[in-house]
Amino acid sequence: MRIVSWNLNGLRAAIRKGLVEWMKQINADIWLFQEIRALPEQVSPNWQDGLGFQMIWHPAEKKGYSGVASLSKIGIAELSRGISTALDPNDGEGRVLVTKSKNLTCINIYLPNGGASIERQSYKDQWLEDLLIWAQPYFDSEDPVILVGDLNIAHTENDIWNPSGNRLTSGFLDHEREWFDRFLASGWYDLHRHHFGQQKGPYTWWSNRGQARALNRGWRIDYVLANQAAKSAFKSAEVNRQAGLDCSDHAPLIIDFEF
Repeated sequence: MRIVSWNLNGLRAAIRKGLVEWMKQINADIWLFQEIRALPEQVSPNWQDGLGFQMIWHPAEKKGYSGVASLSKIGIAELSRGISTALDPNDGEGRVLVTKSKNLTCINIYLPNGGASIERQSYKDQWLEDLLIWAQPYFDSEDPVILVGDLNIAHTENDIWNPSGNRLTSGFLDHEREWFDRFLASGWYDLHRHHFGQQKGPYTWWSNRGQARALNRGWRIDYVLANQAAKSAFKSAEVNRQAGLDCSDHAPLIIDFEF
């Protein structure tokens, strides 16, 4: 089973830039999109003709903002939305969609960015603490569960090109990285780091400033995390940098399992 997680930086823009051709080339069973930034009625209903996917939308209430969507060609059922946080009880920002395909549960997450203001950083910090509690029962499941998406945190110095220059940047703050330590200590496995080992990257997001994209000076802020049952079926991981350069400012993360 092949699964792809991808922050599209806008579904409509990604479609114009060749998303469908990349979907055909990568040929996954499940696609988990973040930052779709569109309502269903804003996208041509024919955009995925011939691909054979069922699609579940969870857009943000605010147009052109946030939102996630999950697609599967092996069947899909929606389990829940949001993480029951008091900050956004109805998940109006479209941050979390939980689905099931066969016996695999997929938690599709677009975690808040704290860079816009002190208030948004505080929002992100509380959201992280709520997520830590909410996610634990999924890790404890005997069935395979993956938690994927843009988590807006570079966990270690190997996950960012310039760690020294970003110590005070949201996404690489000490307390965010400490939270990630705690999240992994609760049991989740970082499958790309497990596959690639302790090396720089591979990065999944690049700023449009300077020559960051051309020189591969990026951040690894997109993840596929697995519980024990999913890790046991893990086969391989990949980051498709070229697809990211073509369609988004993020690269798609590809994971192969053998269930």
